Amino acid sequence: MKVRLGYVAISKKLGKKVTSSSTVTFTNYNKIAIPEKRLEKLKLVAASNLKDLETIIKYNIENNIHFYRITSALIPLVTHPEVGYWGHREFLKKDFEYVGKLINNSNMRVDTHPDEFNVINSINPNVVENTKINLMCQAEWFEDFKYDLGKMVIHVGGATNGKEAGIERFINNFRTFPEEVKSKIIIENDDKTYTAQETLNLCNELHLPMVLDIHHHNCNNSDDDIYKLIPKIFQTWKNEKLPPKLHFSSPKTGEKDRKHADFINPNDFVNFLENIKTFNTDIDIMLECKEKDLALFKLVSDIQEIKPEYKWIDESTFIV
Repeated sequence: MKVRLGYVAISKKLGKKVTSSSTVTFTNYNKIAIPEKRLEKLKLVAASNLKDLETIIKYNIENNIHFYRITSALIPLVTHPEVGYWGHREFLKKDFEYVGKLINNSNMRVDTHPDEFNVINSINPNVVENTKINLMCQAEWFEDFKYDLGKMVIHVGGATNGKEAGIERFINNFRTFPEEVKSKIIIENDDKTYTAQETLNLCNELHLPMVLDIHHHNCNNSDDDIYKLIPKIFQTWKNEKLPPKLHFSSPKTGEKDRKHADFINPNDFVNFLENIKTFNTDIDIMLECKEKDLALFKLVSDIQEIKPEYKWIDESTFIV
């Protein structure tokens, strides 16, 4: 079983000056009286974000990190109803293509996790429509990168009128989404509403891959045996070109604390791998922890100490 480790958005090693998440608030945007100056501000911030994303991708390549989550704040205000599309695809065409070339040439896996205000199963039609717009925007990033394997991680959403009604709304609303979005969606179990089993059922209904979040399962389950579910979850990826993706984090305090710790508990992590290695399925694991790439490097060091028999292919990839 080959395991690749990844991290989310920010490189702690590169420091605060390198961020692909710089923003322009609508309030500050609105304070700029001259339309040309407003556009200039958006272009400046977006270009800076793409340049820093380029720096991060190059850093990942240099450090043999093959799995990375791109920030959802890459392009400022592009989906704001009072700003809308401001021409970033034309303005940043070469920038997107260059970053995409880096990603593709290095065989890096990248994805996004649209913010939690994107709710496909909302009872509010405006929220659903805004979700369509936001997800279409991120699907277009993959198109502009010329990266065909990009996916967007989404939670099932709310449970107004009960979970069965929530799942039915998800199915009905999802079917109205553009194909460019539907083909990119993968669904993750959450930490307080929809369990791994319920999420798996939905993924099977819609023929979508499922992202298993281990910490979410520990916080929110119906006494389901996760190791009996995992082979079924892996099966949802059978028609995909990439291996199953999982999320792993450690609780900040108690076992069911939904907050993420700074680092990964290596004993828990190794124990999990030992329990699933008999499935003999290659996996990519996104580490969701506050210390980002530093937590990845520390986990690698910890694993090498705990399990010297694991065979390392490079700095972030190993065989169990």
